[in-house]
Amino acid sequence: MKRVLVTGAAGFVGTQLCRRLRSDGYWVRGVDIKMPEWGEPDVNAFWVLDLRSERAARQAMAGGIQWVFALAADMGGAGFVFTGEHDLEILRNNTRINLNTLDAAWEAGVERYFFSSSACIYPQHLQCETDVMALKEEGAYPADPDSEYGWEKLYAERLCLAYGREADVEVRIGRFHNLMGAPCHWDDGREKLPAAACRKVAVAKLAGDPRVEIWGDGKQTRSFCHIDDGIEMIVRLMLSDYIQPLNIGTSRLASVNEVFDIVAGIAGISIEKVYVPGPEGVRGRNADLALMHEVLDYEPQVSLEGGLARIYRWIEKRVREKGA
Repeated sequence: MKRVLVTGAAGFVGTQLCRRLRSDGYWVRGVDIKMPEWGEPDVNAFWVLDLRSERAARQAMAGGIQWVFALAADMGGAGFVFTGEHDLEILRNNTRINLNTLDAAWEAGVERYFFSSSACIYPQHLQCETDVMALKEEGAYPADPDSEYGWEKLYAERLCLAYGREADVEVRIGRFHNLMGAPCHWDDGREKLPAAACRKVAVAKLAGDPRVEIWGDGKQTRSFCHIDDGIEMIVRLMLSDYIQPLNIGTSRLASVNEVFDIVAGIAGISIEKVYVPGPEGVRGRNADLALMHEVLDYEPQVSLEGGLARIYRWIEKRVREKGA
């Protein structure tokens, strides 16, 4: 039985990945700076460790860990990443986490290492229009990410590749394009668009007030990938022989306005969109999946509507419980 470490195991992706790996028969240790927010972790062992500490990173690798899924990061949605108010903590925390985890994996003789990168690494000049050209993996350079979060992720990719070349650690790198699902952050300032849209629509429904606030003009576009598909692609990439960065996502482009309209339809209400200033990120972003199809032989299965319906049901229940 292969012994696996998942860092960031208390987070949205980490929680789901641990469950999948356990069901596939792996021995799983989860590590995070805090206990999971959404129930008991589905792991063989869960350790609360701060991976900004070299000592903690070495401890996480103890006991013959063979594979590492490195998901730990200081992150959030547009309200956290794009305001400029958290740049220093993002850069300091994530740089320390990634360097310590890679060093500890190398010292422990880990065989294979998955790094969770982000579509935020792609240059701004490729994402200036709403009807954007889908982003290919080789389009990352010349580099010009739109946030310090993106710059740190790009640097970490290069760090992983260097360890792969010189430290005999087999690396796999997945560039996540807006993974969504539930349970997830939904009202703490770190929620992403699908969860924020579901919360705002649920509040409108329960309050009987159709107005929902949207940052910008709502024409910004993104592609969204349900967590079930994302986890499948992560596992397939880890099992593959592919060592370069690979897009993990879907290629269906949807505007912010469209996401809110879909959620309103799921909730069974009509909404009045109120456009307000706020962090928006790039104008448009989509994933080119040609290489993913070739490497992983996989087609995402969950539609945007189906994924949003699952999130909405979960969030509306929380809004009711909170009395919002």
